Amino acid sequence: MIRNSLMSALLLAISTFAASAYADVVVIVSSRSHIKNLTAEQTTKIFLGKIGTFPNGQTAIPIDQPEGSAIRDEFYTKVVHKSPAQLTAYWAKIIFTGDGHPPKRLAGNATVRKAIAGNPNAIGYIDRSAVNRSVRIVLKP
Repeated sequence: MIRNSLMSALLLAISTFAASAYADVVVIVSSRSHIKNLTAEQTTKIFLGKIGTFPNGQTAIPIDQPEGSAIRDEFYTKVVHKSPAQLTAYWAKIIFTGDGHPPKRLAGNATVRKAIAGNPNAIGYIDRSAVNRSVRIVLKP
């Protein structure tokens, strides 16, 4: 009986931790940008360096979050459909062949939001709770 209670408590704690490890990620641009929405496919191509522009022809500058962060893992899992290991392998190949470079990385939701708010060509992702009027949500995965 005690063992079952301990196991239940442990499983509850693990599931609570796992649920809190993921944030509610949204893809954003500056509120001054002309971009109103993007598809997951368009966003994926921008973040994998396959295209360098938004659908309207405007330059797209992707901004990434730190490697190993929950928000980054959620973004690449939900939108790009790549695990952290797959993403590392992808960029290693692209860099080795000279075909591109990964997005610039900035640390944290506030820093990313500020950089994107200040540049209408920038695109990034943050936790929904960090969104304010300086940025516009263009994709809710």
